Amino acid sequence: MKIALLQTGKTNDRNIASIQEDYAARIRKYVGFELITAADLKNTRNMPQPEQKAKEGKKILQLLGPEDFVILLDEKGREMRTVEFSDFLSKSMMMQKKRIVFVIGGAWGFSDEVYSRCDMRMSLSKMTFPHQLVRLLFIEQLYRAFTVIKGEPYHHE
Repeated sequence: MKIALLQTGKTNDRNIASIQEDYAARIRKYVGFELITAADLKNTRNMPQPEQKAKEGKKILQLLGPEDFVILLDEKGREMRTVEFSDFLSKSMMMQKKRIVFVIGGAWGFSDEVYSRCDMRMSLSKMTFPHQLVRLLFIEQLYRAFTVIKGEPYHHE
């Protein structure tokens, strides 16, 4: 089983990108892990929000495989404590799927087609965060979950 984080648009902040890559390297010590970036949309200044969501959705769907277990990071998704997330992740790794793909959408959220394709929705918080920061928060939690699974001392309860 592999894990991927699919994000829309590249991480513009070099500091966040550097820390994100550091955590990605740490995660790769536990599991096959990849960061996938759906290219930014061009000329969106005058593009209506529903059209932006639809175009981003098409890009996301093109990057998903039929055997992927897709989890959208969505404000209306299921919230979990870190230990619950690590337990969920451990059980999910036993599924007969090729990859678990966590998806971070664009500023306007996900299209209906992406919602239809997902297997689960997960929320990091009831609060709203910038997408650049969500990437870092999530990847750190993914690393933390693996340290819990492996019984390593990174997480304290």
